[in-house]
Amino acid sequence: MVFGLLKDSKNGEYRTIATPGEIASLVSDGNTVLVQRGAGEMAGFPDEAYAAAGALLKDRAEELFAGADLIAKVKELEPWELPLLREGQMLFCCLHPAAHPAEVRALLDSGCIAFAAEDSHRYGSPNCEAAGKQGVLFGLESMLTINGGKGKYVGGLAGAPAMNVLVLGCGNVGRAALSVLVALGARVTVMGQRLGPLRELEFQYPGRIDTMICTKENIAALLPRTDMVLNCVRWPKERTDHLIDRSMLRLMEKGSVLVDISCDENGAVESFRETSHEQPRFIEEGVVHYCVPNIAGAIANSASVAFAASVLPHFRALLKLGVREACVRDGYLRRSLTVYRGRLTHEETSALQGLPWMRPEDALGIADRALDPAPPATVTRSENFLPLERN
Repeated sequence: MVFGLLKDSKNGEYRTIATPGEIASLVSDGNTVLVQRGAGEMAGFPDEAYAAAGALLKDRAEELFAGADLIAKVKELEPWELPLLREGQMLFCCLHPAAHPAEVRALLDSGCIAFAAEDSHRYGSPNCEAAGKQGVLFGLESMLTINGGKGKYVGGLAGAPAMNVLVLGCGNVGRAALSVLVALGARVTVMGQRLGPLRELEFQYPGRIDTMICTKENIAALLPRTDMVLNCVRWPKERTDHLIDRSMLRLMEKGSVLVDISCDENGAVESFRETSHEQPRFIEEGVVHYCVPNIAGAIANSASVAFAASVLPHFRALLKLGVREACVRDGYLRRSLTVYRGRLTHEETSALQGLPWMRPEDALGIADRALDPAPPATVTRSENFLPLERN
């Protein structure tokens, strides 16, 4: 089989989904590996390292699309890349399909087999950990007086108290952010929707954090004495309300900071608007907002190493076993199947775009097999099913 590693060309994206270490593993499995020149350069992996690992270097993305059975990169394909997909070709990247109707239509029309990398992680995405931890550091940078913040030091100084930080969400992103904040001496309150995870955090950090149920009312009560808010909530895309309305910003002191790590359009934070690494901040109602969607790209080397390690088993399984058998053995890979030969297999996308869908196990014809279990990737449900094909 032939594996193709594309260079990510999205603005501000410097990661790669496979380092020379993963390439060497795929070559040792007997695969041919094509790598687009410069694919790992910004993450600290030169072309020479890929060549030494056994890869064949190619100048143009078109060469990879023409020759590879499985194509991979970090972010979704650029519009000019979508027409290059071939029928039956496998694609693995962070698709975020529910938010990209044009992308989904192109994937369906191509007849390819596409996997959403963000849904494939059994133990949580390394990108979530990277975004949570580095998001804290960007928030602290935003707190600096020279960046419009109120100028507080996270752990306090002799005679000056530590920062009060509110973390919304206690999933992978929120827990990662919390670990950095506690280590740096911040006074942290974590809000979540279920007592179980909050209780676990209380046991993990005894006497060092406060926990509360995440409601708009509880948030409003804390905002007047909160220096920094970190939004780590994955907001259901079908909701039209917010956890933090624009008017609630006025409860915060001038120079306070809001870091929206989730970066959902029409999400938990009403005042959100996407920023970039080049222009990361804006001020609204006196509050400094940091809303860069690909925070992990700023620590491209570490994020690439962690991300690549997490997805290598998927690559090896797909190339060795094929799509069907790989999805039988790994429920998390199966649930990440988004498009299969012209059929939508992603429930959230069906619900939000009004498209009929088919369960991955039905599309693959493996529903009668003993399948490795996995929970749904989101809470969004759709009953808009494609009819099952009968042999």
